[in-house]
Amino acid sequence: MNRGFLHTVAILGLLLLVSSCSNFQKLLKSNDVDKKYKAALEYYQKEDYYRANQLLEQVTPLLTGSETAEQAKYYLAQTYFELGDYLLADFHFKNFYQTYPRSPLAEDAMFMQAKALYNQSPSYEQDQTSTLTAIESLQEYLVRYPNSENVAVANEMIDELLTKLDKKSFDNAKLYYQLRYWRSAAVAFDNFQKEHASSPYSEEAAYLKLDAQLRFALESIPSKQEERLYTAIDYYQAFIDQYPNSKFARDAEQIYEQAMAEIEKIKKNNQANS
Repeated sequence: MNRGFLHTVAILGLLLLVSSCSNFQKLLKSNDVDKKYKAALEYYQKEDYYRANQLLEQVTPLLTGSETAEQAKYYLAQTYFELGDYLLADFHFKNFYQTYPRSPLAEDAMFMQAKALYNQSPSYEQDQTSTLTAIESLQEYLVRYPNSENVAVANEMIDELLTKLDKKSFDNAKLYYQLRYWRSAAVAFDNFQKEHASSPYSEEAAYLKLDAQLRFALESIPSKQEERLYTAIDYYQAFIDQYPNSKFARDAEQIYEQAMAEIEKIKKNNQANS
């Protein structure tokens, strides 16, 4: 392709960009609220959310009490969401449905607020306070709008967030195990099972609880070993009843056999010493 033609195209593109920027700057400095709002909607339709946001930030407070105020507030919240500023999107969507609870857009605003909170949820390794807030917001949405078309999506989001909490709790329990704090690990895994019964990590937690209990028993003083070994056997029975086809079944059986063998040793020693 001719270099001169490409050069011309590049110059024209640059001129259009400069012209566009110049027009936008004029709009920002303009006192014509209606013109600004119309332009903001045009930018929004073109998915130029940054410019739409800049104009809406200026005009929305000036539209209070007008027929377009409601729509302006909604679009302002949407631009923040589209720009990935979920903190401000959360604030503006919440403000919208609290200000206009009977608006046709109130349901969507409440869902979008919950979605903004969902997007603020960090990875499972971090503090999960915002995850809990997102779950509460989604559940509140489902209570208020049980027949919404967003029900399935909201439930999927809740499930994903709950799984994240499961992972966080499971890893906290597993940390005791990795640090060889066997008693604390067994207690933590037991608590995890009770609080997260349907978790995908429950099976592994049940197995690790069994293993931790055996190790705890073996490292205990002789007078406490038999009692704690029997607790391990109880954990084995509960594990195999609940997960008969578990991938940990063979390892669990070996723990059971070791516990039984240790109990037999203790009984023989007791008989020999009696």
